[in-house]
Amino acid sequence: MPIKDFAVKAARPLPVIILADTSGSMGVDGKIEALNQSLRDMVKSFGAESRLRGEIHLGVITFGGKAAAHLPLTPAHQIQEIQEFVAGGGTPMGAAMEIARELVEDRELIPSRAYRPVLVLVSDGHPTDDWEGPFQALLASERAAKATRIALAIGNDADEAMLTEFANDLEAPLFHADNAAEIVRFFRAVTMSVAARSQSGGDTQPLKLDYRRVADDEDDPLADFFN
Repeated sequence: MPIKDFAVKAARPLPVIILADTSGSMGVDGKIEALNQSLRDMVKSFGAESRLRGEIHLGVITFGGKAAAHLPLTPAHQIQEIQEFVAGGGTPMGAAMEIARELVEDRELIPSRAYRPVLVLVSDGHPTDDWEGPFQALLASERAAKATRIALAIGNDADEAMLTEFANDLEAPLFHADNAAEIVRFFRAVTMSVAARSQSGGDTQPLKLDYRRVADDEDDPLADFFN
């Protein structure tokens, strides 16, 4: 009897979309440097994950001066390097929201078999463009409504009311960072949680961000952050 050919089942894409504030205010206190380092570490970690069950795809949308798709949605293991962020200009978050909505609704980039997308919004200020319409359109989008949405407020000037409305995961409410080290900690927790989901084979459970697990790393210079 001839040996039958069996098709190898492709891993399910797990889209992760970062909406990153790169406005002028991010250029102080080491915030933009922390953002750059965090994204480099995230790409390295995601790229090293097994792709047996899920394949993590990463996209980055920046908003500083003008919004642009800084990094198209790409399988993490194919990303050779990520361009450095440069802080400057206002905070056109509305334009970034519109890009994010179009990206999430693109069924060629994110097929129906994919894991629910993970959207991560990071900002230290208030939007400076006409953001309410694009923001509500994103929240009302059928696919974005099903996505896991997480938000990080940096410093005391962040628009916490808007960021809180953006976040929709009960296991991951609005997070706060008061310094560069806490930005790095947040991204490490997101990276670990997304990696765990990619290996689980499902996405029905909330995306739990385990800061304590990060803090327990003895080699982590931020280990006393939550102590």
